[in-house]
Amino acid sequence: MGLTSYAVLVPAVAAAVLLFVATVWCWPRLAGPGVRPVGARVGLLLATQLALFLSVGLGANRAFGFYSDWSDLLGLENAPGVVAGRTEGGAGAAGPLQVLDAGRVKGVGGGSAAPAGGRVQRVDIAGRASRIASSAYVYLPPEYFQSRYRTRTFPVSVVLTGYPGTARALVDKLHYPRTARKLAETGRMQPMILVMLRPTVAPPRDTECVDVPGGPRTETFFAKDLPDAVAAHYRVAPRPVGWGIVGDSTGGYCALKLALHHPRVYAAGAGLSAYYEAPSDPTTGDLFQGDDALRDRADLRWYVDHMPAPDTSLLVTTSRHGEANYRDTLDFVARVRATHRTGVASIVLDSGGHNFNTWRREIPATLQWLSGRLAAR
Repeated sequence: MGLTSYAVLVPAVAAAVLLFVATVWCWPRLAGPGVRPVGARVGLLLATQLALFLSVGLGANRAFGFYSDWSDLLGLENAPGVVAGRTEGGAGAAGPLQVLDAGRVKGVGGGSAAPAGGRVQRVDIAGRASRIASSAYVYLPPEYFQSRYRTRTFPVSVVLTGYPGTARALVDKLHYPRTARKLAETGRMQPMILVMLRPTVAPPRDTECVDVPGGPRTETFFAKDLPDAVAAHYRVAPRPVGWGIVGDSTGGYCALKLALHHPRVYAAGAGLSAYYEAPSDPTTGDLFQGDDALRDRADLRWYVDHMPAPDTSLLVTTSRHGEANYRDTLDFVARVRATHRTGVASIVLDSGGHNFNTWRREIPATLQWLSGRLAAR
């Protein structure tokens, strides 16, 4: 049972309610001095508080998709991070992308035989250059299956969560496929393939999409392995004209950095509530191993100031009240606009915190912006 499942949340809430009722019912019977009555009262209070804390935590985790299961929460999910024993080709070689299952897009209709709302596939991606493997969800618009589009390629947007995040939350909580479909139906964006995953591709470490010296080569995974795997499996537009990347929080930082560092891969990058340099904390460890040049390169403001302006387009979002990145975002926009090659746009809300509700308000305009900068062939 996953940590976002009702099978976990409902029993936890029921236990909290029952313990509260038991405490109220038994309290008069446990009145009085003595070690046993006092110990019983303390035990009931502690058990009720623990059950309440667990229920609130599980409810928040279900709402925001921080951790998918217990191994993810406890930092035990590390085995899938490195791919070993894969050959580069030939008979019997495993492909870089394997489809595990598929389902329809909820909320827009359509069934498995006639995907009127498009299809969402769960896939595994094996990085041959980075030797990193990650699961992802791929949204295919309904046009992808229609005969009149058989010779057409489709633009692609890579969509990243924050840290720790779960890829499924991009489908079920942030509603990227549903939003993309509704926008395409009303002519506000072109049909687009979405590749949705979290930036934590070497769990439990938060690698901030950096090629860590002697460690996970996360930037290589997103800049080479993932695009190569998707292009080998689906009818996608060529790079960079047909490729964009978007993310929130940590994923937003990654999206902006990948668009700046790899303009020959991504023609556009959007950062929702992004920050602009990689943090250093217990979740990241030492990402740069004392390499100041690598640290500078990962600082987006330093990169804009000191490196040749890449031919790419950027979008950033923030809120005047509720987001900690407001002033940093204004500063970043000013720096980018001082260049003569990189375009930058922004979405600035009056208020909105660092949460799913804020990002759901920004996603429709962000997808429209991406669609206007990507080309199908």
